[in-house]
Amino acid sequence: MITKRGLFILAGTILIVTAPMLAVAQEWQPRKPIDFVIMAGPGGGADQIARFIQSVAEQKDLTNRPLVPNNQGGGSGAEALIHVSGASDPDHTILVTLNSFFTTPLRQENLGIDIQTFTPIAMMGVDPFVLWVHKDSGITTIDEFVEQVRSMDGEFVMGGTGAGQEDSIVIAYLSGAYDLDIKYIPYEGGGAVAKDLAGKQIMASVNNPAEAKGFYEAGDFVPLLAFSDERMPAYPDVPTIKELGHDFSYYNQRAVVGAPGMSEEAAAYYQDLFAQIYESDEWQGYLESESLSPLWMDAGEQRDYWALQVENHKELLAALGE
Repeated sequence: MITKRGLFILAGTILIVTAPMLAVAQEWQPRKPIDFVIMAGPGGGADQIARFIQSVAEQKDLTNRPLVPNNQGGGSGAEALIHVSGASDPDHTILVTLNSFFTTPLRQENLGIDIQTFTPIAMMGVDPFVLWVHKDSGITTIDEFVEQVRSMDGEFVMGGTGAGQEDSIVIAYLSGAYDLDIKYIPYEGGGAVAKDLAGKQIMASVNNPAEAKGFYEAGDFVPLLAFSDERMPAYPDVPTIKELGHDFSYYNQRAVVGAPGMSEEAAAYYQDLFAQIYESDEWQGYLESESLSPLWMDAGEQRDYWALQVENHKELLAALGE
């Protein structure tokens, strides 16, 4: 069981909710469609966010060339990192990231990826995790969940994104906190995880709220526990793991970075573009409707945040035996 206090407060202590300052408009403009890489498979939180951002940019005519979503979810995000780090045209290549931006280079050192070579663009928010079961399980509380898992003696099956990624980290902590033996099945994206929970191919998940929202609203999913610092407005009756005596919270970053070697002019263009999207009513509404916490950082703050998260995840993965 992991008990080191403060290791898991990955977002709350630096939460910034004020609107960003818009950059001065730059002369540089994209000359061709923008490769909008997503380091996860279709249907998950990162994919949903990328496609929502694409729609806002298109509806508001914010770019002279389209953002073209490009799912590269293989290898716990390694496929995306390799694709972007080796981009032949860095000025037209940007990446939607989650916490595998930190964990995958740590777990797969042979990739030779140094995230500090990437170009900071925008931190758009952070996404909490929730423990979900299917309504047909009959489980309605965390105590019933723990009892059920223990009764199955290692045969309880959960799914999540990747190995050593966000979902597996949360599930590993949950297992240690409650002395549970859980089988874990890795997927390329949260959409596939939610789909298999809906189809009862797995028994539980820790999907982000946006990934589970449709199934929850249809009455198929039951939320049992939140891994946020405070109870979530969308699920006011769902306790946090902190309330139950475990000093743990965990958030997925929802950020955009540019390829290594991106020019200063292109970086300024994208920073201005995503500042406009962040300030838009559409994005602020998305944050609220999908239970994301607002979080904005400038380029310097993002680099400091990356360094902090690398150190946090080194300790976290080591504690989990990764």
